[in-house]
Amino acid sequence: MEQDFQSEVFPRPFSALVDVDVCAMSEKGYVRSENEDHYLVVRGGRALETVFSNLSGNRPGDCFDELAYAFVVADGVSGEAAGEVASQQAIFTLINLALRTPDWQFRWGAREKQTVMWRMQERFRRVNAALVQQATADASLNGMCTTMTVALTHGRDLIVAHIGDSRAYLLHDGKLRRLTRDHTVAERMLEEGIDPANDQLLNQLSNVLMHALGGPDSECHPDTSDYRLEDHDQLLLCTDGLTDTVSEAEIELVLNKVDSAQQACRTLLNLALNTGGADNVTVIVARFSIPQVES
Repeated sequence: MEQDFQSEVFPRPFSALVDVDVCAMSEKGYVRSENEDHYLVVRGGRALETVFSNLSGNRPGDCFDELAYAFVVADGVSGEAAGEVASQQAIFTLINLALRTPDWQFRWGAREKQTVMWRMQERFRRVNAALVQQATADASLNGMCTTMTVALTHGRDLIVAHIGDSRAYLLHDGKLRRLTRDHTVAERMLEEGIDPANDQLLNQLSNVLMHALGGPDSECHPDTSDYRLEDHDQLLLCTDGLTDTVSEAEIELVLNKVDSAQQACRTLLNLALNTGGADNVTVIVARFSIPQVES
């Protein structure tokens, strides 16, 4: 009975025990004059540390903590004004909105996870509105827009929010799975079963975005979804500078072959650059070691 009472007072740690080997890299490439890609990886936590106590089994220095990670990639749309400003400002605005949230959700249950997903959708809409407002106030920024893909992990839980054609992938049991769909004309045609006249036309339409942050469409409808992580899973976020030039089969091979997130990022970047480096390319790789304990 005493053990049950103590377990309620001091919950067993779980998310803080998950080891995340993460790395992020970005390259301008050999053709573009600016790198319009931006990325961010952050770790957030909630912790209590015992300073003084006479509770049984509780000593000064004992910590009770929860950890969460956020991974973000944003690709400023080339051919539009100030793509590099749009991608950077989108991430800054997103983080500011998160920091102003009065109650951060930890120890997600079904209700808390739904709250996080709803808030992520709302933050995308507010980022979109902020970019439109900024472009309206400054004529030099008129038309600026960006993609954005966000992944949040907390213990075994993964939430992905996304708009545009940057992507998120999950490698599970050695198999690569795409978690996002491109918001492009080509992707819409394929979803609706429309057969394009030829592969060249499909390739051209794959670069035509239907939805982006800051775009002319005032409505913002990001995709959000949730998944469960397992031990040894790998998460990849990337811009189309990678996926336009490196096949998913090649990406899967690299993630299975290398021994660290840093090696994975460098190898994937080099593969993209070796095709000519026509676009900016950004990759984030996170490798999860999840202990076999009850959360």
